[in-house]
Amino acid sequence: MTTFATTPTTLLLIPLLFFNSIIAKKEWVSHANTDQPGKRWALLVAGSNGYDNYRHQADVCHAYQILRKGIPDENIIVFMYDDIAFHPDNPRPGIIINKPGGADVYHGVPKDYTGKDVNSVNFYAAILGNKSGVTGGSGKVIDSGPNDHIFIYYTDHGAAGMLGMPMGDYIYSNDLMDVLKRKHEAKSYKSMVIYVEACESGSMFEGLLPENMNIYATTASNATEDSWAAYCPGQSPTPHTGYDTCLGDLYSVAWMEDSDKHDSSKETLNQQYHTVRRRTSVDKVGYGSHVMLYGNESFGNNFLNTYFGNTSDDNNNESSVKSTHIISSLSNAVSQRDASLLHYWYKFQNAPYGSREKMEASEQLEDEILSRRHADNSINQIGDLLFGEAKSSRVLYRSRGHGQSFVDDWNCFKNYVKIYEKHCKRMSRYGMKYTQALANTCNAGITMDQMDQACLQTCVGNT
Repeated sequence: MTTFATTPTTLLLIPLLFFNSIIAKKEWVSHANTDQPGKRWALLVAGSNGYDNYRHQADVCHAYQILRKGIPDENIIVFMYDDIAFHPDNPRPGIIINKPGGADVYHGVPKDYTGKDVNSVNFYAAILGNKSGVTGGSGKVIDSGPNDHIFIYYTDHGAAGMLGMPMGDYIYSNDLMDVLKRKHEAKSYKSMVIYVEACESGSMFEGLLPENMNIYATTASNATEDSWAAYCPGQSPTPHTGYDTCLGDLYSVAWMEDSDKHDSSKETLNQQYHTVRRRTSVDKVGYGSHVMLYGNESFGNNFLNTYFGNTSDDNNNESSVKSTHIISSLSNAVSQRDASLLHYWYKFQNAPYGSREKMEASEQLEDEILSRRHADNSINQIGDLLFGEAKSSRVLYRSRGHGQSFVDDWNCFKNYVKIYEKHCKRMSRYGMKYTQALANTCNAGITMDQMDQACLQTCVGNT
């Protein structure tokens, strides 16, 4: 048996070594807590309803099928009206596809918030993790902590400073910024990625999203242009027989088909951004949009699996190689604002002569044309009354430079939207294109009384 001689020196070293061991353990525990991998959360929002907007819910369902491989269902929150899978116009009841010949993306999708519960109040509460703030639905919210990573994807119609919702108020960009700032101040996430598919979606972040909030956001278009629908009737490739509506959106199918194709642990956010930007870019005949990037660009070096989890799937990868060819060959793309008109036109064209379907499609087509004409005429007449015919167009359709918010006074802008809708009816998806004009009336110093009188004179009795 070996013995150790005890000396005053060794007696002093024993407690010192023991103390150092405790310190080392504490340091290890502290380091583990700091670097402990957080949870992943996803919030997927289709902000429209109606079969003419089939593509938005198809986009969200496809996004879910990608994310479910790497994120548990309890951490994925889905907002979708859920009125297209079993819509009478759907040639394959109970099935939703996101590309011609595509697989069913509807199966298994959590229906957390549907119908009237798809609204901006529930959307904000879900982001903030405010369980008492949601009404209806599953009650799921992003109950995240300081080490967690959040992915938010929204697809629908948009306009300068706002995104649509099927029920209730719009999502205004300043309100969204307030919600994101509160989330950041609460230290309830480590990083966040936001993808937005909508017309003029760049206006949601342009001049508003600071770089210090650990948010990386990309949008389908800049602050002044339309985004584009994909896989529409009349395009190449065309949807299969029976589909008279667009199946997807250009920016959305670009990022999702890219995600289908690549291993999320080997592709960065920036790599995906540049791939999507190339596929969505404006071509020689003017189709496409400028995909934009806002916020903390340094997060672009993060791999997709930071937010999506491990989404690799060999079978899915094989099928998505074909879809890469499909999306690169899109022709005659359709602006989001014209997609409903296209749907009603093809529905009318394809309906049997003399049938009830033909008559219904004719009425829907006429209503869409009249609604668009009303939006065009009412805004132009309001502008003429406020600024005179000589100056009206110059004031209404002026856009600001890069990096500037499109409106000075958000309360004024929201009030003028409400005044317009009070007298001239709720803005159609096409009519949302004129929110920049309403913002410019605020920027020009028009008073609420002047705006009210101009809308009253223009629209009462003419809507």
